[in-house]
Amino acid sequence: MSENKIIFLSELIESKVRKEKELEYYQNQLEELQRKMFFLKKEVDLTKLIINIVQDEKVLDIREFVESKYIEQRDDE
Repeated sequence: MSENKIIFLSELIESKVRKEKELEYYQNQLEELQRKMFFLKKEVDLTKLIINIVQDEKVLDIREFVESKYIEQRDDE
């Protein structure tokens, strides 16, 4: 009877150790994924910023174009 308890206890300890290692593995994976997500979000934010800058510049260019055409029309009259 005593021997069965020892075997059972050793199995529990082995199981605990395996689960701790598995937990450590997944913790490391989670940290790596969080790091990748952080940088990916920064890249997305940068891309959005660049898109906004380009769009705003286009708007300014169109405005300048329209204003210059208007001035040219007035000068032609």
